[in-house]
Amino acid sequence: MTTKTDKNLAYAFAAESKASVRNAAFAQKAESDSFPQIARLFRAVSEAESVHAQRYLRLMRGKIGSTEENLEAAFENEIKANTDEYPSLIKEATEEGAEAALKAFSHSRDVETGHAELYKKAMNAILGDREVEYHVCQVCGYISEESAPERCPICGAVKGKFKRVV
Repeated sequence: MTTKTDKNLAYAFAAESKASVRNAAFAQKAESDSFPQIARLFRAVSEAESVHAQRYLRLMRGKIGSTEENLEAAFENEIKANTDEYPSLIKEATEEGAEAALKAFSHSRDVETGHAELYKKAMNAILGDREVEYHVCQVCGYISEESAPERCPICGAVKGKFKRVV
């Protein structure tokens, strides 16, 4: 028998996998549009979404426009995930006592807020020459600008669990 959390893990895996691929494609478009910093941001978020997808897979056991349009779409997708999708996933995991899934969903929801903030900053500074280095927590997908923190503010992972995205 399949639980709601099992179905939700499959849904979350598909959604995060799609987000990873979409953001990787957005990065390629940004590169071809000569926006290397925006491309780096898209690659960082792509990596983070991949972390989420891989985590859900383990728990399961077994429209590209201009760079500006892509930033807006990415921003909206992050907001939607945070406000429309994760609350119900979290609620059902809580009801079922599925602690590992609950933790994964909660971390992802919290990280999506940061992704949206990064996209908003990028939208506001798209014509600027600001160079930013990103570091992605390989446990929860949190993205840090400039340098990896000593500990992840979402999941508490140590600095060594962060991957630099170029």
